[in-house]
Amino acid sequence: MSDIMVVASKVKKVVKETGLRSSSGYLEALSKKVGELIKASTDKVKQEGKKKTLGAEDLL
Repeated sequence: MSDIMVVASKVKKVVKETGLRSSSGYLEALSKKVGELIKASTDKVKQEGKKKTLGAEDLL
């Protein structure tokens, strides 16, 4: 199991409002996607070498 990078209670609340439930596997997969997005953003900024702060524009 990897680290959970999302607030589980917040995710579950949003999902519950749709009338559905979320499994722990869903939260793990969502956390993995968040981790991949962070890595891609940091790699992009490092490659550009222009700044040291991530911004919304760095999300792919």
